[in-house]
Amino acid sequence: MSDFRGLYIHVPFCVRKCPYCDFYSTAECGDLRADYAAAVVRNLREYPEQFDTVYFGGGTPNLIAEHMPGILRAVSTAPGAEISAECNPATATLETLRIMREAGVNRISVGVQSLQDNELKKLGRLHNAAQAEELILQARQAGFDSISADIMLGVPGQTADSLTDTLERLAKLPIQHISAYMLTLEPATPFGKSPPADMADDDTMADLYALCQRLCGERGFHQYEISNFAREGFECRHNLKYWRDEEYLGIGPAAHSFYAGKRFAVRRDIEAFIRSERQPVEITDDSPGDFDERVMMGLRLSEGIPEELYKPFEKALKLIPGEYYRLEGGRLSLTGKGFPVYNYIVSLLLAHKED
Repeated sequence: MSDFRGLYIHVPFCVRKCPYCDFYSTAECGDLRADYAAAVVRNLREYPEQFDTVYFGGGTPNLIAEHMPGILRAVSTAPGAEISAECNPATATLETLRIMREAGVNRISVGVQSLQDNELKKLGRLHNAAQAEELILQARQAGFDSISADIMLGVPGQTADSLTDTLERLAKLPIQHISAYMLTLEPATPFGKSPPADMADDDTMADLYALCQRLCGERGFHQYEISNFAREGFECRHNLKYWRDEEYLGIGPAAHSFYAGKRFAVRRDIEAFIRSERQPVEITDDSPGDFDERVMMGLRLSEGIPEELYKPFEKALKLIPGEYYRLEGGRLSLTGKGFPVYNYIVSLLLAHKED
C-alpha cells in the first residue's frame, strides 16, 4: 500500500468522438482549453498534499500539452512519482511529446487500438497504423522510458491473424506495457445503437483474449491484471491504486474520486466545471472499500487477495474448477484460464460467502 494518494485529471477534449466511446468529452474544444486548465489549477490548490501518481486521461490529453507545465507546477509530487498521459497518434507530434516530457510527464499511453488500417477505419479512428508506430518511436526520441500501447480485442473484422500481426509489430517497438481491452457496446454510443455486423461473438472474443494472453507472455509482457500486461517493473502504478482499492483524487468534468473515505463524481459538464470556484461533485458512496469491493477489485490482479479476504470462500472454492485459481503464499489469485471467467467466479464466491 502506498503512503500517498493518486491524482487523476480528466481532459474532456477530442477532435472527434469515436463511435464506441462513452467517456465524457467534447469535440468543441475551441477556446475552452485555457479556461479548463485554469479551472484544474484552481481546484488543485484545494489539495496541497503530495501525490505519487498523476494520470492525465480523456478524451485526448495531448490536446492540452501546452497547458501541462502550468498544471503540473500546481501539483505537489512525491519523489519518484509516476506521471502518465494518454496520447492520440492522430494529433500528437514529436514537439507535443517533448513539451509533455519537459513538463514532467514520464509515462505515455498511446491509443494504438490496432495496427490494421481496415480495423482502425471501422473503429472510426483518425490515425493509421504507420502513425501509431511512428508516435511510439517519437516518444522514445522525446525521452520517454515508459511507453504503453492500448489495443482493442473484438474489433469488427478482427481475426486471430490480424491480432497476431498487431501484437508482433508492437513487441518490436520500444514499449514496456500493453493494455488490451475488449470492445464492449455502450448503449448511448453509435456502436451501441447500431452494432457493426461483424462484431466478435462471445466465442471469438474468448479466443482472441486467450491469444493475446499467450502472445504477450511469449514476448515478455507478464499479465498483472485482467486487461494489462507489462515488462517487469513497468506496471502502471496509478491504475494499481484502483485495483488495490487505494485512495485517489479526480479533477475535471466526469472525474471520479475515492478520497477521504468517500467516493464522489464530478458533474459531466465542462462549462459548469470552468465557471465553478470548486468543481461540482456528487457523493456516490459514503462508505466505499467494503469487503465485497476489495475482493472484486483484488481478484482482477494476478497478485490476488490475502487470506483475510479469501477465508470466507474456502468451501465455495470447491465449486470452481482447480485450473481457474491458485492458492499460494497465503493468497488467492486467478490463473490465466480463470481471468476470462472472472465475473462468474466472483459472483459465485460472493454468493457463497461464509460469515
